[in-house]
Amino acid sequence: MIKIAICDDEAQTRAYLSSLIGAQPCLCEIAEYASAGDYLADGREADLLFLDVEMPDLDGMALARKIREKSVAQPVIIFVTGYERYVFDAFDVGAFQYLLKPVDKEKFAQVFARAVVQIESASKRTGRVLTLQSAKASRTIPLDSIYYVESSNHKVVLHLQDGEQAYYAKIGDLEQELQDQFFRIHKGYLVNLSYVSGYSKSEVTMTNGEKLLLSKYKVQDFIKAYLRFLKKGAGL
Repeated sequence: MIKIAICDDEAQTRAYLSSLIGAQPCLCEIAEYASAGDYLADGREADLLFLDVEMPDLDGMALARKIREKSVAQPVIIFVTGYERYVFDAFDVGAFQYLLKPVDKEKFAQVFARAVVQIESASKRTGRVLTLQSAKASRTIPLDSIYYVESSNHKVVLHLQDGEQAYYAKIGDLEQELQDQFFRIHKGYLVNLSYVSGYSKSEVTMTNGEKLLLSKYKVQDFIKAYLRFLKKGAGL
């Protein structure tokens, strides 16, 4: 059961999105909210949130920032907007994707399917961590908080949902340790497949909006690994 919230001040839009969700091949529980205030007041956790950008009082971007500041379980956020100018703002708050109104049925189905894969994969991976060791202390980092790993001057930099963390390690060692969830797309980048939103022959786009160089020697292997990861998450 996937818990879904729809937050939009237009009743017609909420009804339309509910009908599109109902047409998808998965068991869902849907809650509708006419404002950001209603969503916050309810306090119910959601796995997936369809969020309008322009709403009276508190807008969708402000609500997303409030949600990201919380330490409790984070929903996958998909913005629904009539304006393309909000696209980059959506990535700033860690949005999974955005849909332009009027929402196309086929586009919705594609984005929804990818969101479900991420939700189900995250559920299966709950509790998995990466332990960082140093001479003075150790720290554990949840794998689901890592967008990608970057190699830099004998160190690796973890690009996290809440910033960056650097420590001495070899990216090749991490590649072996994390190979079921991460893929080395370039000598300098190891990406979390859960946060890949798209790719071309030369770059991989992450759900936070960053574009990373994809080695021409890695293209075919990356595509195979990514599709295998998606199928595994969908239970196919």
